[in-house]
Amino acid sequence: MRLTLVRHSTVLVEMAGHRLIVDPMLDPPNARGPVRGTPNGVPNPLVPLPMPIEEVIAGVDAVLLTHTHEDHIDAAGVLGLPRPLPWFCQPEDLADLQPVGLTDMRPLAVGGPVEWEGITITRTGGRHGREEAAIAGLGPVSGFVLTAAGEPTVYIAGDTVWCPEVEAAIAAHAPGVIVVNAGGARFLQGGTITMEAGDVVATAQAAPDAVVVPTHVEAINHCLETRADLRAGVDAAGVGERVRILADGESLEACTPARDRSGLLAGGPTLRGAGSAARPAPPGPSRRRPRRRRTPPA
Repeated sequence: MRLTLVRHSTVLVEMAGHRLIVDPMLDPPNARGPVRGTPNGVPNPLVPLPMPIEEVIAGVDAVLLTHTHEDHIDAAGVLGLPRPLPWFCQPEDLADLQPVGLTDMRPLAVGGPVEWEGITITRTGGRHGREEAAIAGLGPVSGFVLTAAGEPTVYIAGDTVWCPEVEAAIAAHAPGVIVVNAGGARFLQGGTITMEAGDVVATAQAAPDAVVVPTHVEAINHCLETRADLRAGVDAAGVGERVRILADGESLEACTPARDRSGLLAGGPTLRGAGSAARPAPPGPSRRRPRRRRTPPA
């Protein structure tokens, strides 16, 4: 399994011979205004993609969309990806996605696994905030657990703080790699709406055999907690060795743990080449670019 942080929460997951993209937010920098009602009112995205968009989308076989907020899906993500591709999403987002011309949407219920090309995909829940008003106002969000023969289990938590839903997903699936959306995103009022350092620490403590990969940092204006803040927090809590804070464009590889002489699995996933530069899959046959359509709502 190879995981590449593209930017923000956009992640490439390569497992079981397939390449999946999570939350394709691929606009160039300063393409749109700041998130409304948030501090640090500067245009988004704050930084460019670490590689050409053609390299990001090359060889992508499917999309995992946690929700339709504009920092998780944008016009470049919709128009740049080839069609038809399966888009795994939450049922509540169908009304937002249908007008932009996607033809293979596959809504998933929480907890109901589906099989796709040798990969089992299970949707998980979460809480996009700490106060009930924020959770209700921001709407439902999703995570995904990916399992495949011979691969470590990958849990993509999505836009959530540490909460019972995340704890339950870790207990139920025992993931070897956990991707969490950090950055301490916030509005002008109320608490943070994505994980901050303390939530990342709680995640690592709940999964002592897992590698935790924080994303969702230093790319959108309302994410105020930096990579340096995260590193200081997880190191102080004693979990820093298992928290891999990748730069945009960096990858890590993980394989299933080796078996000891008794035949039992020994420890967590084995990492290979953590932090190495991304190697995009070779492009497939050329496809005609779709006509420009309406951008998805925020």
